[in-house]
Amino acid sequence: MKAAEVRNRFVNHFVKYGHDVVPGVPLPFDDPNLLVVNSGMVQFVPYYSGDIDPPWVRATSVQKCVRTIDIEEVGKTTRHGTFFQMAGNFCFGDYFREEAIAMAWELSTSPVEEGGFGLDPERIWPTVFETDDEAYDLWHHKIGVPKERIQRRGMEDNLWSMGIPGPCGPSSELFYDRGPAFGAEGGPEVDEDRYMEFWNLVFMTSIRGPGQTKSDYQLVGKLPHNNIDTGLGVERMATLLQGVDNLYEIDETYPVLRRATELSDRVYSGSGTSDHSAQAQTDVQFRVIADHVRTALMLIGDGISPGNEGRGYVLRRIMRRAIRAARLVGITGPVFPELLPISRDAMSPSYPELDTDYDRIAMIAYGEEDAFLRTLSSGTTILDLAVRQTKERGGSLPGKEAFTLHDTYGFPIDLTVEIAAEHGLTVDESEFRRLMTEQRQRAKDDARARKSGGADMSVYRDFGPTQFVGYESLEADAKVLGVIKDGELVRVATPGEIVEVVLDRTSFYAESGGQVADEGVIELGDARLRVLDAQKALKELVVHRVQVESGELTAGLAARTLVDPEWRLAARQAHSGTHVVHAALREVLGPTALQSGSYNKPGYLRLDFAWSRALDGLDLRGVEESANAALRRDLPVTVEYMTLGRARELGALALFGETYDSTSVRVVEMGGAWSRELCGGTHVEHTSQIGIVTLTGDSSVGAGVRRLEGHVGIDAVRFLANERSLVSNLSSLLKVSSGELVDRVSGLVQRLRAVEKELVQIRSARLAAEASALVDCAETVHGARVLTTALPSDQQAGDVRTVTVKTANGITDAPAVVLFTSLSDGQITCVCAVNKPGVKAGLSAASLLERFAAATGGRGGGSAAVAQGGGGDPRSIEAGFRAVAALVSETMPH
Repeated sequence: MKAAEVRNRFVNHFVKYGHDVVPGVPLPFDDPNLLVVNSGMVQFVPYYSGDIDPPWVRATSVQKCVRTIDIEEVGKTTRHGTFFQMAGNFCFGDYFREEAIAMAWELSTSPVEEGGFGLDPERIWPTVFETDDEAYDLWHHKIGVPKERIQRRGMEDNLWSMGIPGPCGPSSELFYDRGPAFGAEGGPEVDEDRYMEFWNLVFMTSIRGPGQTKSDYQLVGKLPHNNIDTGLGVERMATLLQGVDNLYEIDETYPVLRRATELSDRVYSGSGTSDHSAQAQTDVQFRVIADHVRTALMLIGDGISPGNEGRGYVLRRIMRRAIRAARLVGITGPVFPELLPISRDAMSPSYPELDTDYDRIAMIAYGEEDAFLRTLSSGTTILDLAVRQTKERGGSLPGKEAFTLHDTYGFPIDLTVEIAAEHGLTVDESEFRRLMTEQRQRAKDDARARKSGGADMSVYRDFGPTQFVGYESLEADAKVLGVIKDGELVRVATPGEIVEVVLDRTSFYAESGGQVADEGVIELGDARLRVLDAQKALKELVVHRVQVESGELTAGLAARTLVDPEWRLAARQAHSGTHVVHAALREVLGPTALQSGSYNKPGYLRLDFAWSRALDGLDLRGVEESANAALRRDLPVTVEYMTLGRARELGALALFGETYDSTSVRVVEMGGAWSRELCGGTHVEHTSQIGIVTLTGDSSVGAGVRRLEGHVGIDAVRFLANERSLVSNLSSLLKVSSGELVDRVSGLVQRLRAVEKELVQIRSARLAAEASALVDCAETVHGARVLTTALPSDQQAGDVRTVTVKTANGITDAPAVVLFTSLSDGQITCVCAVNKPGVKAGLSAASLLERFAAATGGRGGGSAAVAQGGGGDPRSIEAGFRAVAALVSETMPH
């Protein structure tokens, strides 16, 4: 049974029992505590906690998930994968343990021809929380599972939570005995490879507090209702039903693994993963490739681009591990161009959008691989230098060096360890792990400091949803429900204080979808509040950040919200302008130029989109002209609410990373199908109200992602006025008309370059003459000529290199070492050159420069003939010269 069929059977089973089908959310779900979705119940948390009334009492979904907490275990066990699909059934205060257990058992054991999975009931082992007598009795007395196949387990295994404060509850997990070939007898307590978990039934009852592990937290309260949250692993069920050993060999992953073996000079044995033989390690690498290529496909498909932090780093790390694993099994050519299409074909039956959007996905993936291959080249050069320095001084390669390679250059630690081992060295991995831990802690602290990131949201949960009336009016009568300061409710706020205000109604647009929050004031009798920001603390709860300008602010007061009309007008122009530019971009570049992010505020827009090269002048002009043509046509801007399914049928575009309600989405159209997007922002009524769009250029923000920036409305007019003033001033200064300006400036640039070239030649000739005069000062060390001296300050690095090499090669009657330095802004530039007789005698410019750098605190590297470096303490230059002479003495025969 294919994985897609597992999904369909699961959903159909629960539809039969009255569950509404709810689409899964994108992997970059809008949750301050998560980088990417890591479990099937993430989108349902507000319903469990009671923050929002659920639109259904029973729901079922199949959710894409990514977990990297166990990334080092991928390929080593039969059950760890970074990307997986969690099929779940959810209930909010309707049924509970008995019904959930009965429905799970029925689907698991019913014959395949009757729509079930057909598992042998005699091989299923349930586990329950150690004090959950009700679940134990249901499994034994209601279902009929013998007592010896029901195991009680503690918090680590059977008290489930998301790993952060929030809903939790005891769970009952279902395991399937795969037989003695997979491990020892004794149930899941003994061996979770033989007994594979395939379903987890969570009985959501409580709220957990903070804690770092699965067992060091307290239960701090009860949920408003008893709820059900279950998750069946699609890949694990497919593993069982397809009769394969592990989830890397099912229909959605094995085609990638098989193609990887065809590209490699190794074979995949498919044997166990417990030993450390060369073949077992090769099998692990093949599994890593199969898993990580699929995960990268799904992450990019959901709009994530590689980067150095956050979600982008999750993707980048996974891609680089896949490339690294491919190199370890002998794949020397491109990885993703060969394997990503295979993964697309395997996954598109379940996710058709991967096929239709593949050009964009491929553009990003292939660009990232190209960039990483350059990283491997530069990182290897730096690592080679670190290895040589470590050999000279002895000991292990410092963890700080490994961390710098990893953090700055993206160089994998396992590659650093392997290369060091090839040179007979070890890496101080404990220091590396300490530095990594410190970095992660800094990242966590930074996340907590961001807006609501990891914050205690309990203070907001007593408030109901905020009614937003800002689409229809800039003003609204409201009531103050609460005043919050530093995360706690306060009774009163006085002039000068900055606090948060919760209202029952508002006309202020809360920041979302790339559009910044409205500005304006809130009036409350004698009090007046300046609105600084508006954010959604919970899904439908708007919190206003305000400064009290006058009067006193207390809960219960009647209020009136007043959005600044000029601010809103300019914000509407910018947001509508973003839609227009997106449509124009696709019109000029083609349908693969899809928006992957946006930001707009009054007068300004920014749009990120998938594209692999910089836009030339013709592209930019074409997009700008297409956008302004749409403004000139005065296209009507309409808003319609419909189901998510209907919106997709109409071809409405969704912003990557945004989450949409399946029952009702807001579709904004401009000129009908010319621009049709899902959007909750504020917009103009006709495109002509945008005024004008002026693009200021594009830039790169990552592999395969470009950024367009521009102005709209009066800000666009001001930008053009400044440009006109600049052209006018330059024309006046150069005494030419604007039409002749480019030719005149081009001529001046060419003349300037000619003069600079001439100056370089003069400077080089003078420097060479000065260096030539120094040759007679060279010291003779055991038959070698050694010339170390400081040249005049502020020399160009290229000039220093040229004169050093020329001086060394000019000495032909003996081995020669020349090391010249020059100071610029207090920094050392140093070049060392060895002539051919010197290289034959065993002298190495790279080794000599390393000795100089060690004495001065600088860095550098190169070959036996020439090496270059810089930095360090200028006061140590003489000590460096002596160190070089000492190394020549050690090297030359006495």
